[in-house]
Amino acid sequence: MSNTESSREPVRTEARPQPPDERRMTAWVGKALLIHGKIVSSENLTIDGRVEGTIELGDHSLTIGAGASIKADLVAQTIIISGAVAGNVRASVKVDLQATGSVNGDIVAPLLVMADGALITGKVDATGRKRSST
Repeated sequence: MSNTESSREPVRTEARPQPPDERRMTAWVGKALLIHGKIVSSENLTIDGRVEGTIELGDHSLTIGAGASIKADLVAQTIIISGAVAGNVRASVKVDLQATGSVNGDIVAPLLVMADGALITGKVDATGRKRSST
């Protein structure tokens, strides 16, 4: 046996548990789903289906896809709307209304970004705070 042969050791690969195969980094409601009720999430959420009720994400982002139909009040840190929303929208950071997006309700956010073609039927409070009654 030569030195080169004896110094070769088999390469060892440890079998480590692999995380589940994730296709996405956020929660997702697909096009084929209709949800009635309250959605509360502790991670970012994308909705491409239909939701009727309320959606609360706290310090996370909510994305409403172009084909989505939402009849709900929305509360999140950042809300991107490309679909149709019937309900009030409250964001602690920003609402981004895309060209295909529409909101039939009031919007409260410190920043509103609105593309050409987007529609709002309701009031907009860009201060992000509740107004006093005085």
